[in-house]
Amino acid sequence: MPNGSIYVPPNDKYKWGTPSVMYELRWRETRPERRRRRHVMAVAGALLFLAFAFYRTLPMPFLVGLLGGAAVWAGDAIVSWRMFEATAVWRGKRSGAVRTGRVLRRRLRRQGYRVLDGRAVPGKASIDHLVIGPGGVWVVDNEAWAPDTDIAAYGGKLFLGERSGSTVAAALVDVAHSMTELLSRESGIPIEAYPVLVVHGGRLRTGMLTAEGMTLLTPRKAAAWILGDAHAELDEEHVELLARTAARILRRM
Repeated sequence: MPNGSIYVPPNDKYKWGTPSVMYELRWRETRPERRRRRHVMAVAGALLFLAFAFYRTLPMPFLVGLLGGAAVWAGDAIVSWRMFEATAVWRGKRSGAVRTGRVLRRRLRRQGYRVLDGRAVPGKASIDHLVIGPGGVWVVDNEAWAPDTDIAAYGGKLFLGERSGSTVAAALVDVAHSMTELLSRESGIPIEAYPVLVVHGGRLRTGMLTAEGMTLLTPRKAAAWILGDAHAELDEEHVELLARTAARILRRM
């Protein structure tokens, strides 16, 4: 068929003109403009540092000015790169699950937590991470939104820009409830799995919020929040049993 196949459904990720593609094209097109602005800032910074060096009668004032300008140039370059890199998951260049899994394992394993990645809950949607530790059990998923998407809660309801986020929240909360019932039944240890959504991209202004039964936070805050959100007291034997039970009953994706 022209422009497609009757057997393969179209994938918007690979269509020309999607928001993520246009964002990357626009970013590359404006690179010369950003470089010019950076050079101007560096010159202005060098002059300010030079003036400060003369005012304070510092030794080698021209070197101080040069180093100050270089610091301004480097600082702006780093900020610019970080802004672009923050959209990598949304643009499909990075895996949010890989990024979050790496952070969780690095921060939580030494505290006695187990992290199981990519598990399929029978009859439900798959989950990116299942965290089991002395403080309880968490079902962790990853989502990415455009950098201009405001993620906020109003009256306890989740909003993603102008759209309601209730569908996203309901799906993850439902999986957490199913995990609670399944893992409690199979292990014989009563637990409650808490849903957590790690946000890649978008504007989550406080870095964390709770809405519609789940917690949303940025990747860097995920491990610290889990450590501070203990809702159970599980000893090493219970953690081991729960982890082995989960590995047995949940198929790896």
